[in-house]
Amino acid sequence: MSSLLTHTLSSFRLQSGKVMPLTLSYQIFGQPLDKAPVVLVNHSLTGNSNVTTDEGWWVDIIGPNKLIDTQVYAIIAFNFPGNGFGNNFLPDYKDWVLRDVSEAFKLTLDELGIKQLYAAIGGSIGGALAWEMAVSYPTFIQNVIPIACHWESSDWILANVLLQDRLLQNSENPLEDARIHAMLCYRTPQSFKSRFGRTSHPELNRYNVETWLLHHGDKLAGRFDVRAYMTMNHLLGTVDICQDRESFEQLVAQITGNIYLVSIDTDLFFTHEDNRETYRRLMNVKPNVFFKTITSIHGHDAFLIEHDQLNALLSDVFTVKS
Repeated sequence: MSSLLTHTLSSFRLQSGKVMPLTLSYQIFGQPLDKAPVVLVNHSLTGNSNVTTDEGWWVDIIGPNKLIDTQVYAIIAFNFPGNGFGNNFLPDYKDWVLRDVSEAFKLTLDELGIKQLYAAIGGSIGGALAWEMAVSYPTFIQNVIPIACHWESSDWILANVLLQDRLLQNSENPLEDARIHAMLCYRTPQSFKSRFGRTSHPELNRYNVETWLLHHGDKLAGRFDVRAYMTMNHLLGTVDICQDRESFEQLVAQITGNIYLVSIDTDLFFTHEDNRETYRRLMNVKPNVFFKTITSIHGHDAFLIEHDQLNALLSDVFTVKS
């Protein structure tokens, strides 16, 4: 695993006006930052900065001779403030909104000497963060790639954030129960039917779908912290690139880079229809926007499962070769 690095912003101001010192942790993979095109990878809700190597959560996408080739690109991945990686927590997480994370990342990239990103890519809340950065710094990113996400928290997302928060605050097994509920949003009925087919585990006297969900709950509880889950869930409910700004069309028209929207046709969390509507609105104001669809029975998690499709869909973006 690449070394976990840190950078401190001595006086960081939140959107709320609160000022504090902030230390961000991050990892660099592939080429040196000053020697190659730089790709920012934003992790999802329970992810972290370890995007490749054996334990990396996107190792099928990032690595030697892969879509984001570590022999060609410099890859930087930050940890969201408060995601728990490296004992990183925010005691006052409700003071934060996603725009604060965008600002913290950009200030750190500036201080690391990065004048432009070749690409900013992320799935779920990581993709929403790519949206926020693109709007806040419209000439900074050459290729904006938000995957399985949206530029604002829909009513459906806000409802799920509320339920997740209540589970995290009130359950006797908060991580396990919140994760079980989340998996019902991240997958689909068709995915469950295809995988389990109402089969049972004879020794446990349970349906296999139940043992699978319980396993995912236990697995998350073993590697994640409830404080981190509360923070990330809260941030998911603060996605809104238009808050206290111009209209969506006015904002995105200022983005100079290409925008590649990657949607999942069965996503129950950030829906395909919402992304199609975003694409329709983008086409009215911006010529260099492209719509890509992952076809899968697996729903929201397809961006972590359908690697071959994602590689094919984005092969025309990562064209720089060694």
